[in-house]
Amino acid sequence: MKYDMPIAVEADFSVLYETEDFLAVSKAAPLLAHPTGEKNEPTLWHGLRELLAYELATGGQISLVNRLDRETSGITLVAKTLRAARELGKAMQRRELHKEYMALVLGHPAWRSCTCEEPILSQSSVRPSRIHVKQCCHPDGKPCFTSFRVLKTIPATRNLPAMSLIRCIPRTGRMHQIRVHLAHLGHPILGDKIYGFDETCYLDFIAEGWTPDMHRRLHLPRHALHSCALSFPWRDETVRIHAPLPEDMAALCRRQ
Repeated sequence: MKYDMPIAVEADFSVLYETEDFLAVSKAAPLLAHPTGEKNEPTLWHGLRELLAYELATGGQISLVNRLDRETSGITLVAKTLRAARELGKAMQRRELHKEYMALVLGHPAWRSCTCEEPILSQSSVRPSRIHVKQCCHPDGKPCFTSFRVLKTIPATRNLPAMSLIRCIPRTGRMHQIRVHLAHLGHPILGDKIYGFDETCYLDFIAEGWTPDMHRRLHLPRHALHSCALSFPWRDETVRIHAPLPEDMAALCRRQ
């Protein structure tokens, strides 16, 4: 029997910043960024087509400059013209898009700040893996750097584990790198089905959906990772965009 879980709708985003060339939106979880072709599900892309219907009718376009995982909330940058898509794409290649994330992790780190420099590669390339998308830290992986700083520690309660709010700054752009590095440091993200302490959560979720047992094991129906800040040079200025914590994470942070 399926357990109650948030359902994505195309309107699950808000506009944070907009110019004639691009806009930045904050998307909710579990909204997909782009159609996958597997299911006819609501996506951010479909919602943007409705929002920007006039621009599309007058020669504009929609290009997602950065894409967040379904379960990651926060800032997505969207180009509205071909020229803007090219310029922002080149800026991303030059690593001029500076991103910051907030994560709620399990436990209280012994450190206040640290940088993880462990290389990352696909787990299936070095050992058998039941999850084909799973990454892992390995000496043969690609260089990967993430900076972390603890912002708040939250005590355990009868129903919830101890957790910490951490600011995460990826210096590289590897797949799942924040989640992999936090798990490597012993503090996986709350609700992470793949990189938590038990990867069978992901396999059970695929087979059975979100169940009461899954709720007891993970506490949150999505991993608690939020893209909270983005800055980049644009023409003669620096654009800075911020997205507040979504309510599911903010409510957990308010616990005393």
